[in-house]
Amino acid sequence: NLEYVEAVRFLAARAGMPLPDEDDSMAKLRGRVLAINRETARFYFECLNRPEGKAARAYLRGRGLNDGTIRRFGLGYAPDSFDAVQKHLRQQGYADDELLTAGVCKRGQRGGLYDAFRNRVIFPIIDLRGNVIAFGGRRMGEAGPKYLNSSDTPVFKKSRGLFALNLARKSAARRFILAEGYMDVISLHQAGFTTAVAT
Repeated sequence: NLEYVEAVRFLAARAGMPLPDEDDSMAKLRGRVLAINRETARFYFECLNRPEGKAARAYLRGRGLNDGTIRRFGLGYAPDSFDAVQKHLRQQGYADDELLTAGVCKRGQRGGLYDAFRNRVIFPIIDLRGNVIAFGGRRMGEAGPKYLNSSDTPVFKKSRGLFALNLARKSAARRFILAEGYMDVISLHQAGFTTAVAT
C-alpha cells in the first residue's frame, strides 16, 4: 500500500542500504533525525502525564478525548521551558547541530539554542512507515501563534504529508475524510470515522 518511491525507501531502510540518489551520510542524517523525533515524541508524551502537563490534559479531556485516543495518537505536552527538550536530547547523546537539523530546536539571536515548541499540546506527525517525522503544537497560553508546525527537514516536507494517514490507510474503506486540523481528525477517529486525515 505504498507508492513506488515510498516502497523503495521502506525496503532500503529495512535492508540498511542508502537509496541510489542518497549518499551514506544523508541516509545516516535522516536516521539520526528520525531517532531524535522518536525520542522527542516520547519525552512530550511523558510530560503530558507529569504534573506540569495538567492543563494540557484538561484541555484534551475538555475537547472530549479519552485516554485511549490520546495514547493512540501519541499526544504530548511541550513544557513551558526554553531548554527542556534540548537538555533531554543532549543527555541521549545528540549534538546541537542535529537538534537544529531535526527542527526540534532553533537558534536564537544571541547564538544559543531554544526549544521550538513551548507550552503547547503536541501532535506527532507520523509517516506511513510509523516514523515520527514532525510535530504540530497548539498553544496553551496566549503567547505565540495558536498552532505551530515543524519546518521542513530532511525527513519532512509539509506539502507531501497528511496527518493520520498512517492510521487511515488501515481502513478497508475506499474513501478518506479530509478534515481541517489535528483535533478534527482525532475527534473523528474517536467517533469511529477512521479514515479522517488533514493536511
